[in-house]
Amino acid sequence: MKKTAMVFLILLLVLILHSASANEKVGKEVIELSGRDKGNIAFPHEKHQKAVKDCMICHSLFPKKMGVISDMITDGKLQDKQVMNQCLACHRDMKNTGEKTGPTSCLQCHKKP
Repeated sequence: MKKTAMVFLILLLVLILHSASANEKVGKEVIELSGRDKGNIAFPHEKHQKAVKDCMICHSLFPKKMGVISDMITDGKLQDKQVMNQCLACHRDMKNTGEKTGPTSCLQCHKKP
């Protein structure tokens, strides 16, 4: 009986831990980024999480915090087009290797109202 109870408790613990990790917040599905006078960018964050897997490819450049890109540009800690250039480089590299990729031209990202 004790063995059955122990197995049940272990299974219950595994289910609880799995449920907690599955519900972990991973950010918004789409993040609206300021493109200033060029028009804002609807950044498909969830698609990038699924495609790239390694968050540090982007977040080594800036921390995971809402509004951080604009703040860092304003504070002079991030060059004006540094994020865009990183995005374009990744997309172009993927395109050159024949992989499905995101936009590689301005108007595909920047949408004026």
